[in-house]
Amino acid sequence: MPAATSRKERWKESPDDRDYPAAEDYLSLVTTPAAAKALVHRLRIAPIQHRKAKDLLRASGLPVLDPDNFHVAKDLNKIAQGRLLSPVLCVRGMVRFQVPLIVADGYHRICASYHLDEDADIPCRITDLGKA
Repeated sequence: MPAATSRKERWKESPDDRDYPAAEDYLSLVTTPAAAKALVHRLRIAPIQHRKAKDLLRASGLPVLDPDNFHVAKDLNKIAQGRLLSPVLCVRGMVRFQVPLIVADGYHRICASYHLDEDADIPCRITDLGKA
């Protein structure tokens, strides 16, 4: 798949409904269940923003997974088939407390996109950590 493929060819306009419960499940591991529910509610209404794959990975402190990782390979295959990926869901960290960006849902999709073009603009919904 060439790196010049546009964002519109790889990404849906809004996250899949199933992404929100997955995000809440993950967030409940790093915060309270009530805070996870509140964060996901805010993610549902957050506007779509576009951020570069390399910047999302840097801000989160997460390593880029290899293209042969099962889930990354699955997303790369979806892209090769012309299927669209769901935007990612993130919670903005707090630099003054050394809390990185939290990728609540979509880590594998970020990695897949990074392998195609590290400067790719990835649609995401981002909310602030706030009082969670």
